[in-house]
Amino acid sequence: MDNSILSVDTSFVTIESITDAKHIHVSEDKSFKEEINASHKFLTDTIKEGKPIYGVTTGYGDSGKNYLDANEADLLQQNLYRYHGCGVGRLLTPEVSRYALIARLISLSKGYSAVSYELLKRFELLLKYEIYPAIPSQGSVGASGDLTPLSYIAAVIAGEREAYFEGEIQKTADIYKKLDIKPYLFKPKEALAVMNGTTIMSAIALASIQKFKITLDTMESFTAGMYEVLLCDITPLEEFVHKVKPFDGQISAAAAILNKIKDSNLTHGRDERYAKFFEDNNLNIQDTYSMRCAPQVLGVIRDNLKISEKWVEQEINSVNDNPLIDAKNRKIYTSGNFYGGYVAHAMDTLKICAANLADLLDKEFALLVDHKFNRGLGENLKLKKENFFHGFKAMQITLSSLSADVIKNTAAASVYSRPTESLNQDKVSMGTTAALDFSKMLPDIKNMLSIALIGLAQAVDIRGADKVSSFLRANHDKIRAAVPALKEDRRMDTDIDKIVKLIESKALA
Repeated sequence: MDNSILSVDTSFVTIESITDAKHIHVSEDKSFKEEINASHKFLTDTIKEGKPIYGVTTGYGDSGKNYLDANEADLLQQNLYRYHGCGVGRLLTPEVSRYALIARLISLSKGYSAVSYELLKRFELLLKYEIYPAIPSQGSVGASGDLTPLSYIAAVIAGEREAYFEGEIQKTADIYKKLDIKPYLFKPKEALAVMNGTTIMSAIALASIQKFKITLDTMESFTAGMYEVLLCDITPLEEFVHKVKPFDGQISAAAAILNKIKDSNLTHGRDERYAKFFEDNNLNIQDTYSMRCAPQVLGVIRDNLKISEKWVEQEINSVNDNPLIDAKNRKIYTSGNFYGGYVAHAMDTLKICAANLADLLDKEFALLVDHKFNRGLGENLKLKKENFFHGFKAMQITLSSLSADVIKNTAAASVYSRPTESLNQDKVSMGTTAALDFSKMLPDIKNMLSIALIGLAQAVDIRGADKVSSFLRANHDKIRAAVPALKEDRRMDTDIDKIVKLIESKALA
């Protein structure tokens, strides 16, 4: 099976299928086409009967009491995306915009949104030519879905506004002219179907979750290295400990850390600890919580990440516009699937997880650089002992300041529901805000990890690379290939940037 090709129909699509796919196609299966078009035909037949259909022959939101003639339905769709063209803030990345196109295509392809097959093919065309709408990140309260940011997808489909193309932002009209593409004219309900959903928050969440996975794996690598350079007791990592508190994430984290240090000459077991206890008056029978409880801290994060990913995946596969169209049973349902509560809660939870990871990293790095706790690594990991050198003193300050930046942003966005649109949207999810909040934490954590890993490499230099595990030695070599050891005071910001790139490449995970 070729994982680089994703054929979209009514089937469930996994997150891995989305992230691995290089080419996206709409299914050419005859029964799928018939199902999509039957839904659209049922809607158009209902319009001809003169029945009021929300957002099709009525106004939107609080204006839903206003009836429109059938011949005004097309103009209504055009005006919907135009009046929502008021997004602000930084643009979402091309990666997030691409995920948004895929996610909206998946939702509309379930067959309950009454869009035409022709519209689905327009999504395919944008993905084929890598025309990714330029979408402002702010302007959504997460219900009625991501109306304003999704209007930028609808506008690009119609040949308006701007899009990423060939490495730059260009006017969509110019792009279409170059490629000889005609602007799309929305049929009744189609612009509403594009805009009235949870796609932007889901796309931001999807991209952020993929990055956070790498961060979490790399954090386990750093913690494993800390067990070595701090000469720790590996008893807290042993299988028995986690078998009697059998949370999947905790078991996984402990096993991953233990596996990475399996051939180290620096760690020791409980028997050696007991033997040395009476010989060394400074030796505590146990290591600090930030080391001893690391599997428990990281385990909770792992399990929450798994749940959150499942919720985001389910949201992407849901039909989350309004109204819903059941052509088979000839019924129309006005409802609230556009409410992004699951994404909001998933992202709010991951914000707390990110903060706990940052806090753990701050505490572990404090042990590494403090001569009172680092078991002979010296003051601030200095290789040269002269008093006019300062080692990692300022690096710790930067790392700690970043942890504060992460932790202070943990307030749950979902509880900040703001009533809007004449109190029609009186309880909203704030899912897009929650997803953006989480995404903003990740660069800070990567910078923290970069500083910590540079410090860990310095500790390996002090202990001796021949004594550490093969895993840590390999990571040390990768770091040293990018940045030299810190012997004398120098600027370190460029070093931090280099190791961030290594983290992003998964090289240290």
